[in-house]
Amino acid sequence: MLEAYRQHVQERADAGIVPKPLTAEQVHGLTALLTDPPPGEEAFLLELISDRVPAGVDDAAYIKAGYLAAIAKGETASPLINPALATQLLGTMLGGYNIEPLIDLLDHDNVADDAAAALSKTLLMFDAFHDVVEKAKTNPQAAKVLKAWADADWFTRKPALAESITVTVFMVEGETNTDDLSPAGDAWSRPDIPLHAKSMLINKMDKPLETIEQLKTQGFPIAYVGDVVGTVSSRKSATNSVLWHMGDDVPHIPNKRDGGFVLGGKIAPIFFNTMEDAGALPIECDVSALKMGQIINIHHSFLPSFIGANPYKKAYERGVKLIGATCHYVTDDLDEGPIIEQMLTRVDHNYGPNHLVQVGRDNECMALAKAVKYHIERRVFLDGNKTVVFLGS
Repeated sequence: MLEAYRQHVQERADAGIVPKPLTAEQVHGLTALLTDPPPGEEAFLLELISDRVPAGVDDAAYIKAGYLAAIAKGETASPLINPALATQLLGTMLGGYNIEPLIDLLDHDNVADDAAAALSKTLLMFDAFHDVVEKAKTNPQAAKVLKAWADADWFTRKPALAESITVTVFMVEGETNTDDLSPAGDAWSRPDIPLHAKSMLINKMDKPLETIEQLKTQGFPIAYVGDVVGTVSSRKSATNSVLWHMGDDVPHIPNKRDGGFVLGGKIAPIFFNTMEDAGALPIECDVSALKMGQIINIHHSFLPSFIGANPYKKAYERGVKLIGATCHYVTDDLDEGPIIEQMLTRVDHNYGPNHLVQVGRDNECMALAKAVKYHIERRVFLDGNKTVVFLGS
């Protein structure tokens, strides 16, 4: 199994794409190797079971979930995976075949804490939610899961937003429809996201993927920018293609990415929603004067206060009554560029650091949208390290 998989990895690398996720047959072979690992392959086997098996209700996920559940319950053993690690890996599978074993493991004292932690950040429960509610009547770990859901731990315990967001513009003029991003002629490859993404925009502009790679050398995330973005119906495969080139890997989920930024004079509503669901930040604003390769920065505080890392934590510790966001031009000095726009919200002592982050995100979106609008409408004039912005009537 390993030799055949490594050959597949090399073939895909030669084509400039990452390997496919493991199939059900491959995962079945992998479980046998994990039970009796060949010398020297231990780290590779753990990488495969952790990161290269599809999540959800895929057949391969069914085999993975069953094997890990058996280890967690002590029904089988692997020298590489103990019951705690097996339970933690079950918790990375998002939903589907991992849900029933995780609920069952709430009754196993040696892994109940791990099972509760995993379920606390799992949302795709469906009818199994009622199983947790019933179990919580007698099981304190299940009760902890319900409280974590009620407290929205799945959201508030996510990593904090970056202290500043700097993006490089990838400009596509005119209208971009979803067939430009996900050509119908290549629809056969849509389930294989890395392969299908190689066809993005090839019928619309010259060397789009090479341009994206070149822009990435500037060291900032790429923002997809277009006059009209996401019309027509293939919004999911189009989103997958954009995020494959401009998003971030999803931990433990092979060949899927989230995050990313899309700025459009008009973004088709269904594409806007699909992008948001995928974890991207779509913003509608006038982009008519933006050009390929431009850089813009947004900072999570009301500069010049709280420059640098952890601005919301610093604001909380100082007991501020106003929090804000600042959008400014980028210079060589950290957060010292000429300010274009700022937004403010009044807060009080009831706001903790995580709540400040949530409120601040609205400020950030508004500041970025307005700053981009002012810039492309040529209302911003530099005066040393300051700007003069003509707001109009």
